This record gives sequence, structure tokens and C-alpha cells, in this order.
Amino acid sequence: MSKAAIDSRRLTKAYRSNDPPAVVDLTLTIEPGCVFGFLGPNGAGKTTVLKMLLGLTRPSSGDALLFGRSIRLPRARERVGYLPELFRYPPWLTPREVLDYHAALAAVPRDTRAAEIERVLSLVGLTSRAGDRTGTFSKGMQQRLGLAVALLGHPRLVFLDEPTSALDPVGRVDVRDIVRSLRERSTTVFINSHLLTEVEQLCDRVAFFRKGRIVADGPIDGIVGSSRGVRIKLDAHANGVATEALRPFGEALIHGDTIALSDIAAARVPDAVAALVANGMRIREVTPLSRTLEQRFLELMDD
Repeated sequence: MSKAAIDSRRLTKAYRSNDPPAVVDLTLTIEPGCVFGFLGPNGAGKTTVLKMLLGLTRPSSGDALLFGRSIRLPRARERVGYLPELFRYPPWLTPREVLDYHAALAAVPRDTRAAEIERVLSLVGLTSRAGDRTGTFSKGMQQRLGLAVALLGHPRLVFLDEPTSALDPVGRVDVRDIVRSLRERSTTVFINSHLLTEVEQLCDRVAFFRKGRIVADGPIDGIVGSSRGVRIKLDAHANGVATEALRPFGEALIHGDTIALSDIAAARVPDAVAALVANGMRIREVTPLSRTLEQRFLELMDD
């Protein structure tokens, strides 16, 4: 039996026989305790993948296991939390009433239910508003309540669909702290997000999904990699002398006191620095240029 949190094998979903499948032969293994980012443009099939893993739609072929249980079995979703991208709670209910209803659905024992509700309210910062009607909540507060629902009962696996999209900077920091605490408890977190800077800060591993297929998958560092190049900061504005001194090392882009050499081998960086110093310039800082997750995303989606 698979010990993986998620283990899919050739998972496929076709909605209409004449249309291309929404998901094609998805084979993916995610280990327990991993914070996993699932990235792709709108229409790539990401939501279909989530719906299959959560039992909301049946695969056309293939299968996936959640902690060794087939997604075709209701028991596979025991201790699985889910924050959908779009959701709405009855506006006349309070957060405690919403959470009590969902705690019952999640089979949280009745004798511990009240304490569990207070735990998740505190975790998402809603204790002081727990008696207010949800109809008075902002979108960000609704998002916090949805996250509280997803965390009821200490789930082993949590699916978060755009978890920070409606939050202000303080709320985003809170969510990052919550996700990191889940990792520390070996909870697996599967994140769909368009906010790539958030994914870059949170995830151990990402997969890029395009036209129903994974086009890249691996640790953040391995996926992003680094470009050949350095950024050199001087203690004064650069000038034409700097351009001439660096000519043997490739094209230099100069902006104020900063010089970017975008295509230079690491072994030649000391020589470039020495050339600047020999021409009377003082160096304040030398740092490698690196790509962002967003740049890598654009590269892969443009292929």
C-alpha cells in the first residue's frame, strides 16, 4: 500500500468525447509533510485535478490514492481539509455556527467539538468576530473562515485553492505562518495559486500544469535554477569607463550605481570585479542574478 499522501497513476478526465481531455495521464506522487504548489494558467485543468482528488468528479480512467486509499472510495477523504476558491456561507450564520455544522460533517467528536472550534477560530484570527453574522464579513474575513473550516479536525492533507487571494498583507503573513505550522506537524498541503511570490515563499516543491499535463515538477530551487550573471553595486554612479572595463565580459546593463552582467561564467566574475577596481571604481556588493518563479512560469507557458 502506498505511503504517499497523494499517489496518482495516469489519472485522466475527458468531459466530452469530441473534446481534448481536461487532464491527461496525470502521474504524481506527493510525500507526507510536503507543501506542494500546483501552478498553471486559467483553463489548464488544475481545478479538474482537485475535483477528482476530492471525489467531486469521477476520473475517466486511471486512479489516485490518498494515503493508500483510492479516491473512488469515500473513506479516502477522511481527515482531508479543503478551502475552495469560490464559496459562500449563509449570511445569517455566525462563524461558530458554520464551524459547528462542518465539524459535525467532519465527524469531530461531540465532546471535543467546542474546543476544536475555538482552536481554529484563534488560528485564523476570528475569535473576536465569532458571534457576528458572516453576512457582515469582508471577503478577506470570509477567506479566514473558509480556512478555519478546512483546518477542522487536524486534517492530514489540506487542499487550498487560492488561499491568500482575498487577503491583505497581514492576512497573507498569517496564512504563511499557518501553512508553515502545518508542515511542522507533517501535514501535507496542496496549494493552487496564481500568486507566485506566495508559492515561492511557502512551497517545498511545485509542478507546472499546462493543457492537462505536467510540464515541470520538482523542488523550487531545481525548477527555478539560476541564470548566468551577477549584479555589481558601486559606491558611486557607473560611467563609460565601467562599460569599457567590462566589455570583455559581455554586455553590461548600467542603471545608476548598479551594473548587471547577465551572461558571465562564475569563474570570470573575479576578473570583472578586478577590471572595475583597476579603473578606479569601488565595489560595494556582488550578488548572483537569479530567476523568479514567475519568470520560470512564463518561460514554461510560452513553449
